[in-house]
Amino acid sequence: MPAAARPAPRLPGDVFIWYVILLEGATFCVLFGAFAFTRVRHLELFNAAQQQLDLSAGAINTALLLTASWCVARAVLAVRGGTRGTALGWLAAGMAGGAGFVGLKLKEYGDKFDQGIGLGQDNLFFDFYFILTGFHLLHVLAGLLALGLVGVGLMRQRRDALNGHALETAAAFWHLVDLLWLVLFPLVYVMR
Repeated sequence: MPAAARPAPRLPGDVFIWYVILLEGATFCVLFGAFAFTRVRHLELFNAAQQQLDLSAGAINTALLLTASWCVARAVLAVRGGTRGTALGWLAAGMAGGAGFVGLKLKEYGDKFDQGIGLGQDNLFFDFYFILTGFHLLHVLAGLLALGLVGVGLMRQRRDALNGHALETAAAFWHLVDLLWLVLFPLVYVMR
């Protein structure tokens, strides 16, 4: 295809979501930096407390979010290909992965509360754990809401006039959620 005939490259979704992504990314970078700085100053406490986390649950949650993001990306491709039913199936699968993440994270929180571990109990590691993972969990819930609303919108569109703009916008946010977890998981669960 000649260069003049190629469409100009563009960011997927609405431009506004990219401002949101930049702002949220910067916010999490500050939180990650604060965690890392505090960890260096309280290394023994952080290492001992980190041993109490369920590494398997964190790894399963990583797999759930990666799979969910892959499914959402497949939904975007299906809309671009004009296949609404396939897109809705992939979107539902992505949302199921996100819901699995939420369920497992809530179980993790419940286990910690049962052990008497909570926010504001003079343990800096667990304060950071609950703040970082809780803030991330709120983003997962917002992403699930966005994907659900987009799914309803896709069902209402005519088959011959599918528009994937809203799905691309929600997918961009969902991929941010995934990316944040890919930093959060090794930082909080794995690094020693």
